[in-house]
Amino acid sequence: MLSQIGKVESYLRDSIKRYGSIHLSLIDPENFRDSDSLSEVVRKCEQAGTSGFMVGGSTVFDQKIVDDVVMMIKKMSSLPVILFPNDITGLSRHADAVWFMSLLNSMNPYFITGIQMKAAFTIKSMNLEPIPMAYIILGEGKTAGYMGYAHNVPLDEPKIAAAYALAAEFMGFRFVYLESGSGASTSIREDIVKIVDNVLSRSYLIIGGGIRSFEEAYSLAKAGGDIIVTGNILEENIDNVYKIIEGVKKGGKDRIGKSKVQEQT
Repeated sequence: MLSQIGKVESYLRDSIKRYGSIHLSLIDPENFRDSDSLSEVVRKCEQAGTSGFMVGGSTVFDQKIVDDVVMMIKKMSSLPVILFPNDITGLSRHADAVWFMSLLNSMNPYFITGIQMKAAFTIKSMNLEPIPMAYIILGEGKTAGYMGYAHNVPLDEPKIAAAYALAAEFMGFRFVYLESGSGASTSIREDIVKIVDNVLSRSYLIIGGGIRSFEEAYSLAKAGGDIIVTGNILEENIDNVYKIIEGVKKGGKDRIGKSKVQEQT
C-alpha cells in the first residue's frame, strides 16, 4: 500500500506540472540566526518566485536554532517550509514537511536506514508530513559528502548516477535528489541530468549544488530537473536569486513546450 500523499507534496507535484520546473530556497539555520538578514532573504526569494523554503545544513547540531529559523520564516511567508535534516537535530515541529531521505551512496548504514528508524516516531509525534526522497551525492560532495560518509559518484560516470536513481524509483522513493554539495565549484552537468531523467518514469528529479547563474539554472531545468535548489548563493549574493529563478522558470517553460511538441508528432 502506497503512503498517502500529503498537502505539501501535492503542492510540489501540482507546481511542477504547471511550470515544468520549480525552485526551492535552501536556508542553513546556522547562517541565518539574525532576523533582519533572514527577512531580506525570505522577502527577495518570494519576490523572485521561489516555490518554498528548505531548512537544513550538514553541520546543524542545535535543534533550537532550527526551531527559531523555521518559526521566523513561517511569520514572514505563507510558502511551505520543508526540513532538510542532517540528523534528528534537524527536525522541528513548526515546519510543514520533512524530506524523509536516505543517502543511498553512503558507506555508513546509519545514513541509509539508521537515522530514519531513529527519527520515525519523532516525525510522527511532531505531525510532520514525510516526503520520501533518495539522496545521491556526486562529484565534490563538499561537507554533505564528508559528513554522510558518501562514496561520491564520479561526474564522468553518469550511468552510475542513473542506476542509483532507477534503484531509488524501484524502491518507492517519489523524489530523487542529485547533489554536488553546497558551495561546489561547479553544478551537475546538463548531460547527467538528461541521462538520469530519461530513466525515471515516476520519481521527480531534484538538482542542487553549485548553481550560481541564469544559464546553469535554465539548462538544468530544461534538461529534466523538476526542482532546482540553491542555498549558498542566498548567502553570497541574494540578488542573484532573481536571475536563477528566472532561469528555472524559462527552462521549465521550454521543457513543457518541448514535451507538447513531442506528443503532437
